[in-house]
Amino acid sequence: MHNFVLTLVLVLSSISLLLDWYAFAGLKTFTREWKSIRRKRFVTFGYLVVNIGILIWLLAGISSFRTAKGMEPYHEWILSIFLVLLISKLFFVLVLFIGDIVRLFYGIIRYFVKPTKKTKAPFFPARRRFVSDIAILVAAVPFTSLFYGMLKGKYDFKLHKETLYFDDLPEAFDGFTITQISDIHSGSFDNTEAVQRGIELAKAQKSDLFVFTGDLVNDAAYEIEPYLSHFSQLKAPYGQFSILGNHDYGDYIEWNSEAEKAANLEKLKQHHKTLGYRLLLDENLVLEKNGQKISLIGVQNWGRGFIQLGDLDKALKGVPEDAFKILLSHDPTHWEEKVRFHPTTIHLTLAGHTHGAQFGVETAGWRWSPVQYRYLDWAGLVNEKKRYLYVNRGFGFLAFSGRLGIWPEVTVITLRKKMA
Repeated sequence: MHNFVLTLVLVLSSISLLLDWYAFAGLKTFTREWKSIRRKRFVTFGYLVVNIGILIWLLAGISSFRTAKGMEPYHEWILSIFLVLLISKLFFVLVLFIGDIVRLFYGIIRYFVKPTKKTKAPFFPARRRFVSDIAILVAAVPFTSLFYGMLKGKYDFKLHKETLYFDDLPEAFDGFTITQISDIHSGSFDNTEAVQRGIELAKAQKSDLFVFTGDLVNDAAYEIEPYLSHFSQLKAPYGQFSILGNHDYGDYIEWNSEAEKAANLEKLKQHHKTLGYRLLLDENLVLEKNGQKISLIGVQNWGRGFIQLGDLDKALKGVPEDAFKILLSHDPTHWEEKVRFHPTTIHLTLAGHTHGAQFGVETAGWRWSPVQYRYLDWAGLVNEKKRYLYVNRGFGFLAFSGRLGIWPEVTVITLRKKMA
């Protein structure tokens, strides 16, 4: 994983340097009419110093990447600042490039359509100042937005509520509430007070059941230790239950031995117990209310393109065919490929994993995120033939130390009995 990250950073760094070369020319145009040479140099060379400095900082940070620990908040901040600058430069250069295409066509038309001997004007006209002005304004939008996502958005917790109706829900569970959080990624947190605000939001719902659907850490069990007293505050009358996500197995960093990796996983399982969460590993249990029952099922991670340990058939053993079933499964592709086609009807599956890419747009009539090109079901509620899937957008964040448009989520689902 470390080699992959290093290779990716080197590729992005090369792209960034090419953009800097193009953007520098645009800044020279922007400052061309300034009378003060000192101001010109401050802007143009200051731009180079800042961007090259960030690049060196990034490479130094990646080179100090400790594979025994994985990515820490410090690394995520470096990477995030670099990405904000890279994306802003892309927008800046795109506007300049469109302007240069117009300049090229203008030169071609002037040369071939309206040739003149009275002027020695260059074939390629000089770049207009207003194009650089527009480029700066356009680049300022992603720059300010992404920095907001880093400073505020990643802890801007939102409450999402859904009420689901079922014909065969036991009457005793009519109105039963479930609070779900997912993808804590505790190794990325850098503000304990902000994390507590999200926990308080979850606590305030006073649901009957609490579930956590995987990715407690980024890589290693120690990451959750500073937050054990915080997340252990989440209690519910019918219990707290959890599953593992793909990041919980420690597959993305290098270990000194397989024994060390296995010990880390066992330590993480113990942390679930310390939190007061009953970790479900391809198994099921019964929730009983007023003599009526529903089945809660939990599987290990199963995801397309990720670790596939989850065994749904094993988890269903002993569950009556006509039981009302709720499944905890971290990756929504498990529902897409296995659960919705399974001969046993599973009424509700709760998942996470996608984070909604931590970036996108969600309005009343339109949703978009780059993650939709990877996942068919990436956020919110899905209903196919009365088999429901809910994909939580995630409580935490990973790699990019921010969120924009796809905010961190606490989910509350209410089960209702559909009356005939």
